[in-house]
Amino acid sequence: MAEEIVITTGIARHGATRLPSVDVDSFNLELKDEDGFLGDRASKGAFRAIFDKWRKPLRKSGEDPFGDEPSEKISKKALDAILIGDDVEASAVLHSAIEEFAQELAYVTRRFLKTKAWAKTERIVVGGGFRESRLVDIAIARTEIMLKAEDFKVDLVPIRFDPDDAGLIGTLHLAPSWIFEAHDSILAVDIGGTNIRCGVVETRWKKAPDLSKAEVWKSELWRHADDEPTREGAVKRLVKMLKNLIAAAETEGLKLAPFIGVACPGVINEDGSIEKGAQNLPGNWESRISWTINFKSVNLFRWLRLPRLALRELFPTFGCLPTPS
Repeated sequence: MAEEIVITTGIARHGATRLPSVDVDSFNLELKDEDGFLGDRASKGAFRAIFDKWRKPLRKSGEDPFGDEPSEKISKKALDAILIGDDVEASAVLHSAIEEFAQELAYVTRRFLKTKAWAKTERIVVGGGFRESRLVDIAIARTEIMLKAEDFKVDLVPIRFDPDDAGLIGTLHLAPSWIFEAHDSILAVDIGGTNIRCGVVETRWKKAPDLSKAEVWKSELWRHADDEPTREGAVKRLVKMLKNLIAAAETEGLKLAPFIGVACPGVINEDGSIEKGAQNLPGNWESRISWTINFKSVNLFRWLRLPRLALRELFPTFGCLPTPS
């Protein structure tokens, strides 16, 4: 049987499956059960709902150790402190929630591993906005133990970079190799269902050609879920954030590359359009309009000192990679 052709990054091709450091076997699995998308059972919101469920019996009797504070408002730092604190009842509630969440994460992972695309997976890296807390580390470890007890030979590890920076730094792997020799930084965008984060990422390529030393120099965050913008409004706000970062980078003397890396939900086509999975994006993205076209329509590339090129010639300056669901 002939080997399957794998699309490589080349000159920053959108939605590429072969990157300099890794091959992307699968993303955005749209498995469903009776409650909706399977992945939602192991999300940050799912943990908060489980945590709240375990508080309810105590709340009814007026003995909730967490008081009147809504479950979604209690910070990760506060929850971590409870795990090692002296309030045994509060710790017991939290451990109960962690165990149930680990059961859900194990169920989702088990279902994913049984698909053809995930069949040979050896390691799963857990990231997202719910990372960087002790309680999640415990949940991940508990999940791994359950899976190995069922003879799944897979490692679960927390993502190495800070969750706020990981999506931005990851876009470096979309960039064509010539960028690293002539420039020391790129613009990056990480789009989530709640927030959009933009940043300037220093490649630090001379210190580590594998980009393991890369770091976010400066970033801006917009919680778009609070504003419920239109698609056009979201792009304008995003462009404003990028302009601010470009100005700051120029003031600092950084050699910003003519490239924007975007981590974006959904299935990304070669022309930069979003085929499906855009339901969490701000505004209506169901029509197949690409990020490249939207950035060009507000003339963002002028701030990157690029010539006025035909749209197809702008593709090498812009790479978009789908983020896992």
